[in-house]
Amino acid sequence: MSELQAGERGNGYDDVPGRAPAVTRADVLAAAGRAKSACDAIAAASSAVKDAALKAMAAALRSRSAEVLAANGADVAAARAAGTAEALVDRLALSAARIEAMAAGLEHLADLPDPIGTVARGSVLPNGLELRQVRVPLGVVAIIYEARPNVTADAAGIALKAGNAVLLRGSGSAHASNSVIVDVLREAAASAGLPADAIVLVPGTDRSSVTHLMTARGLVDVIIPRGGAGLIRAVVEGSTVPVIETGVGNCHVYVDASADIPMALDILINSKTRRPSVCNAAENLLVHKDIAREFVPLATAALAAQGVMIHAEPRFAELAGPGSTVPATDEDFDTEYLALDIAAAVVDGLDAAIGHVKRHGTGHTEAIVTGDLAAAREFTGRIDAAAVMVNASTAFTDGGEFGFGAEIGISTQKLHARGPMGLPELTSTKYIVTGTGQVRPVA
Repeated sequence: MSELQAGERGNGYDDVPGRAPAVTRADVLAAAGRAKSACDAIAAASSAVKDAALKAMAAALRSRSAEVLAANGADVAAARAAGTAEALVDRLALSAARIEAMAAGLEHLADLPDPIGTVARGSVLPNGLELRQVRVPLGVVAIIYEARPNVTADAAGIALKAGNAVLLRGSGSAHASNSVIVDVLREAAASAGLPADAIVLVPGTDRSSVTHLMTARGLVDVIIPRGGAGLIRAVVEGSTVPVIETGVGNCHVYVDASADIPMALDILINSKTRRPSVCNAAENLLVHKDIAREFVPLATAALAAQGVMIHAEPRFAELAGPGSTVPATDEDFDTEYLALDIAAAVVDGLDAAIGHVKRHGTGHTEAIVTGDLAAAREFTGRIDAAAVMVNASTAFTDGGEFGFGAEIGISTQKLHARGPMGLPELTSTKYIVTGTGQVRPVA
């Protein structure tokens, strides 16, 4: 989970009637059509042209930062007037430093290898045919996301580098910010030789624009929803366009009987408190019964020192001590808190821990802390998740930390992409077969 996804857990659509004129299905399809018309040019663009466009986009954000900040100021003022919580306002707000980070991110993308045209695999068949599977763009990628306007630049840059046209449907609460950012990026991309419609803002701020986008099959090749469970579920269930499902992170840290206790405490605290609002933050703590008497009081004190509320089952609560926890329910163990809360339980052993993860996990990131190689192997072999950590924090599930350089989100599905989605995951493949006149024999 991603630094980009931090805090993106709103109501799924951020429906803001009146923030922009109502749009029709024809309006949304027209926007998708413009992106579709740009596909051939962006797919054929050289690495040099794409990289020049990314650098021009970065420079334009810096030079026009005053415009971006003014538009963002209007969004922030409207959010405060509507009674939005300050934590959410902070996620909406831009600053000179945040704009600089957006620009630097685009420049970093320019320095990454271009995935387009790279050979995923190749061979010469017995009949002499040369077979190559090469990476090609997905086409028109629509990204539906909540809250943070900095994602607008990040998502546009990643899609462009992978040769895709991008449709951006951000929050209604960030509509003014996103409109200016997209204008800046479009003009800069065009100045570098790419079609401006390689980057298109989906019109509208109400739910109907999202519904129209989800059913634009034939114009949109794939949709990536980024945000809370409500948004992801709505898009997966309502879309006629293929969806890459980014994941809710109900992540676990399991402390095995042989765990090094200081290491386990460090991993637990980092997994839970480094950034509680991101999807790779730990939401469940499981402790083997043989180490629980020693570990639970230490973990309780360490979590309390960080302001974490522990929702504990009875065995954990008894060892934690009176008043240090609140009772946990099954719903607590299913909850992605994205806050300073954690559900905790003592388990009878490795089998019980794995069973708990299978019941409550979301296939994002699971961690074991252990000194037993056999236990580590069994845990990694039996746990079905996009990432499984052994003696390491769940916070490492991130495209940047994995060395991918950039990430559009973290996929918890199993088709096409799983885990942090870097540039290769925003591509498809095609086979190029080269012969010397071979024909297939008649059966």
